[in-house]
Amino acid sequence: MENKSELAGLLEVLPPVEFCCSYGSSLLPNNNDKSTMIDYIVGVSDPLQWHSENLEMNRDHYASWMVHLGGAKLITQVADEIGVGVHFNPFVTWKDRMIKYGVVRMHDLVQDILNWESFYLSGRLQKPVHILADNIDIENVNSSNLKAATSAALLLLPSEFSEEDLYAKICSLSYMGDLRMLFAEDKNKVKRIVQGQFKLFQRIYKPFLDEYAAKELLRFSSSSDHRMHIAQDCGLSATRSLVSSLPSTVRSGMGMRLGEKQKLSEYGRVIREVVISSREETADCMRKVVRRKVMVSSARQAVSGLLAAGGVNAARYLTKKMSRAWKSWM
Repeated sequence: MENKSELAGLLEVLPPVEFCCSYGSSLLPNNNDKSTMIDYIVGVSDPLQWHSENLEMNRDHYASWMVHLGGAKLITQVADEIGVGVHFNPFVTWKDRMIKYGVVRMHDLVQDILNWESFYLSGRLQKPVHILADNIDIENVNSSNLKAATSAALLLLPSEFSEEDLYAKICSLSYMGDLRMLFAEDKNKVKRIVQGQFKLFQRIYKPFLDEYAAKELLRFSSSSDHRMHIAQDCGLSATRSLVSSLPSTVRSGMGMRLGEKQKLSEYGRVIREVVISSREETADCMRKVVRRKVMVSSARQAVSGLLAAGGVNAARYLTKKMSRAWKSWM
């Protein structure tokens, strides 16, 4: 596992950024494999300008066909119009390590965090990451994303479950409907992430669990291995409370399926609420809405990523992913 100062060294060879975090299996405490690729997300105010500058500094990071055919304009267009606004440069060699970094417009990053517009980077930020640069306090903005993930996971869990079950369900949200999970991802990925970063999950989600316990939606007890056992209120009132914490795009999708009703808020505004008649129906509806978001964004980003990587790198990346997936099924 690398330390933050070492990981942040990459920013010295890139144009200035507004936000940067690193993530992935290479950062798990028990991973000593130096051949594992280190993943980064880089947030910038203007991707077109940033890619123009980066092409001057690091032309070899990009697929040659994109550089020759359209440069920064084509790179940005492929990310925005085919993908979900993220351009990845994979298989970049830096300090004897292999890295991959994705570049996203800050506005798009914030919208995905707050509203799960594509549920691509917001899903990534529901898991532990190392924040290396944060000029506009994305870490604080992300708290609404973490609370929404907690609510979504609780809706999908039974009345009693373990703390590990909760984190596994949170972690799995962004993989529901992900086409890569069918053939190109390790089937034990979620378990590996949670077990490898259990204490980090605890630290990230403790404030929201405490908040829900204070509202009497959750009750805690200790299990034999000193990990927390959780019981939740599965009544309709509790279900409505959880749904109210979901992003607006998810609630809107649920409202189209389950129906909506209007009510006045305490400030006199008309607000729409999803009609909730049963916990099971509500959870199933939310699952379908989220799964569709993930399926669409993962398909779009897969095509965009293959184009951005270029033929040789795309083949290398897919081969590596599929090899890991097949090993997990053996």
